Amino acid sequence: MRNSKPILLVEDDNVDVMIVKRAFKDLNIKNQLVSTANGEEALEYLKNNGNNKPCIIFLDLNMPKMNGIEFLQIVKADDTLKKIPVVVLTTSSQQQDIIDSFKLSVAGYIVKSVDYAEFTEAISTVNLYWTLSKLPSNGD
Repeated sequence: MRNSKPILLVEDDNVDVMIVKRAFKDLNIKNQLVSTANGEEALEYLKNNGNNKPCIIFLDLNMPKMNGIEFLQIVKADDTLKKIPVVVLTTSSQQQDIIDSFKLSVAGYIVKSVDYAEFTEAISTVNLYWTLSKLPSNGD
């Protein structure tokens, strides 16, 4: 990403977190990756004024406590958080999940590939897009 703000990963699967970290390292993405295990933890992070707001959020949908759709409903209703781009990064290819996500203004929807090279290519593409795209100020 172009700026130095952190990237928030909302993901409950530790293996997937490790794969994302590995992809960031392999792609030389320098932004700090902040990982939370569910929507509740992610909201706590986002609402803590001591934390830097992320430049982008990678969001899994299938999580305990608060799933991705519930998280999106809260974030997109919050004037201070709704400008942060959210890219769904999930195993779900269910049409209803895709529709529900875009109804809640996600910036993209990526189905996680089990092939590491394909997964890395997807992350690289998102990184390139958000490096080139102009982002709104998050008020910080």
